[in-house]
This record gives sequence, structure tokens and C-alpha cells, in this order.
Amino acid sequence: MSKLKIKGVEIVETFAEAFPMVGTRIVITAPTQKWALIAAQTTTGFATSVIACGVEAGIERMVPAEETLDGRPGVAVLMFAMDTDKLQKQLRNRVGQCVLTSPGSACFAGLEGEKKLKLGASLRFFGDGWQMSKVIGGRRFWRIPVMDGEFVCEQTTGLTKKAVGGGNLLVLGRSHRAVLAACERAVKAIGEVPDVITPFPGGIVRSGSKVGSKYKGQIASTNDAYSPTLKAVVNTALPLNVEAVLEIVIDGLSAPAIAKAMRAGIHAVAKGGAGEGITHITAGNYGGNLGPHHFHLKEIIA
Repeated sequence: MSKLKIKGVEIVETFAEAFPMVGTRIVITAPTQKWALIAAQTTTGFATSVIACGVEAGIERMVPAEETLDGRPGVAVLMFAMDTDKLQKQLRNRVGQCVLTSPGSACFAGLEGEKKLKLGASLRFFGDGWQMSKVIGGRRFWRIPVMDGEFVCEQTTGLTKKAVGGGNLLVLGRSHRAVLAACERAVKAIGEVPDVITPFPGGIVRSGSKVGSKYKGQIASTNDAYSPTLKAVVNTALPLNVEAVLEIVIDGLSAPAIAKAMRAGIHAVAKGGAGEGITHITAGNYGGNLGPHHFHLKEIIA
């Protein structure tokens, strides 16, 4: 049986195992793109994994002024959690601490849906009774007085329970430099796909994990099978010539969005070919026991 390859890079015939999440989108605007981005970056800080951060969040895209409700430059942010209550708490805290506080900012719903999460509905109390609301086109907005004028915030934003977390790619190569360069290309390509984010630093994970640990109370630990320095002492999954592995984790508002993002990532990684130093593209799974969404690499690139 011939191996599946793109430009000499082997695509391992396995699957990425992902799990259901709840998700939402908000649009943050400001007087300039710079300040919209600052507010968005602050809002999505410390939001790489629900294991310890409570939420997985990231910047989806820049939103031009002609597309925003207030005609100012904006940034679309996606947030994901394991249940609605956790997402609501994180949304309130992050918008309250990072958008309300940011000069000139405003915050609007970025997702429609019958299910709603509170935005201005809870943050309005910061106005201490001076806040005012207005309904425009069937949508309610709150005007909260602050020191540089008003913080305008939509009452609610939509919630989807069809979100998916944990789509992933593992990139193996002969050098750290080669793997990092390939993953940077992939993150850029995935960034062009709507409805998805790569929540880890720069979209890339060095510390891939497995479920459980030899230490009591540790729910996740280093993925030793993919750690190059442990090849000689563990049941390694790495060929002898692999010296570095990096992972790209993808969260999305739907399963098709994850598949599209993985496809873009695979082709971006393989663009430089085996001559660049990339040997394999694979994915992480737990034998199908962790989540119901299975993204088979062979099917994705077909």
C-alpha cells in the first residue's frame, strides 16, 4: 500500500479527535484599528485552553469600518467553552475588564441565534444608574458613561452549541527551524478561513499533552510519545530523523469550518516540500474515546 504524500511530506492516515463546545463571536470597535486590536488582544489573553484558562479565545479577523454597526474599524473575536455558564462568565469578565476599559471602545454582537449570552445586559450596572438603553432595528444597545465619553455595548450576542474544539495537526520535521516556519505558514493560511481560531501563542503549541499523569491530581501531562528527547526511553511515535514536533489546535463554530481550516493548514505546511525539512503531518487522537468529531486527514485532503 503506497503512502499518502504531498511534495514528499507524508500525510499519516489517522484522524484528529475533537469535541463539542459552545461558542460565540463579538465585534469590538474603536476610533482606530490599532485600538480595536489592542482591546481584542487583551480580551483574548490567557485563553489558550479550557484546561486552565476557562475559555479558548482568539482573533478571527479584522473588520473594516464599512462592515461595523458604528462605522469604525473593528476586530472579530471568537470564544469557546465547555458549557454555556462558563462561557457567559468568561465573556462578561473579559469584555468588562478588557473592552469597557479600553479607550474609545464599543462592543457588538457578532453572532445571531435564538440562544443568547449577556453583554450590555450585565455590564450596564457599571453605569451606576446613569446608563441608558436604546432599541434600533430591533436590537437593544446600552450607553454606559465613562471618563472618555460613553461605552456602547449591545444587550446580547448569539450562542451556538454546534461549536467544535480540538481540531489539530501535528507537524514533524528534521529541525525546529523547519517545523516552526511550516507551522507559521499554516497558521496564516488558517487565518483566512472564517469561523475558526488557533487559540495558542501565535497559533502554535509546543507542549502537546496526553490525558492523565503519573502524578495525582494532574489531569494532563507531556505527550512523551512525541517528545524528541525521549525517543530512546519511551514508546515513541517519532522516526529517528525527527528532531522537532509542533501542534496547531483549531476551534471553530462548526465541524465543516474545522475541516476547511485543517485542509488549508495541511497544504500550507507541505508547501515547502520534504526538502524544507518536514517529514510528516499527523494528528492527535485518543482512539475515538475523547470526542465524537473525527477529522480523517485522508478525507480532508481528498
